[in-house]
Amino acid sequence: METKKNNAFAIPYYLWISFFVIAPLALLVYRSFFDINNRITLDNYIQFFTSGNYIRMTLSSFLYAFLVTLATFILAYPMAYLLSKTKHKQLWLLLIILPTWINLLLKTYAFIGLLGRTGPINQLLESIGIGSIQLLFTNSAFIIVAAYIELPFMILPIFNSINEIPDSLIEASNDLGASHWETLRRVIFPLSLRGVRSGIQAVFIPSLSLFMLTRLIGGNRVITLGTAVEQHFLVTQNWGMGSTIGVVLMVSMVIVMLLTRERSATKGGAR
Repeated sequence: METKKNNAFAIPYYLWISFFVIAPLALLVYRSFFDINNRITLDNYIQFFTSGNYIRMTLSSFLYAFLVTLATFILAYPMAYLLSKTKHKQLWLLLIILPTWINLLLKTYAFIGLLGRTGPINQLLESIGIGSIQLLFTNSAFIIVAAYIELPFMILPIFNSINEIPDSLIEASNDLGASHWETLRRVIFPLSLRGVRSGIQAVFIPSLSLFMLTRLIGGNRVITLGTAVEQHFLVTQNWGMGSTIGVVLMVSMVIVMLLTRERSATKGGAR
């Protein structure tokens, strides 16, 4: 009786998943087999995997996603580790989460103001004699802004995994004569890999399909698969090719999740 009751409560969830997750994905796959003239074809996939432009775009997407993830990880791990040692953890967590409540478009326009020719950064550079430089519409600006936006999604899982490590393990490492660096490298980092993997998934996968930042911050110099999807759906009206790229992105995201999944439970620190 209890099982039937639980299944009944789950019906809204199943309906939501069916209509807003499974159905759109199925429609995307279905649409990918049609050309611009609504004829069934495999030419979209053939063109994607044989075109040098699409291959370069795919490699570019993975490269930028990797750089954004790497920059985010380099910043997030020390921050998460220091955060786990502070007294007011919940307050600092709230301050980290707060930027995620702000609309992405608003944050992007804020960076446009900061990095623009007349922005405060260039004004500071001019005041110290360096002069105004081109900060906006560059690859570096795109990576910096994307890393800033994705940073909380890397910090939170790493912080949780570090915070769950028993203090007794760290004390045992210190008692056995390990230095602070050795404890971090052989005990804390291996035991926090679950959070690192979750953070990589949370940052790398969305970074593969970024398109708004490539427009507003990269100035169309950063070309990714997400940009191509936007172009095909909104400009060329070639929904079949746009759907094909979307399917490729979905498959790529599944592969990334499989590669970064937890294969076995961690039983202890590294040797």
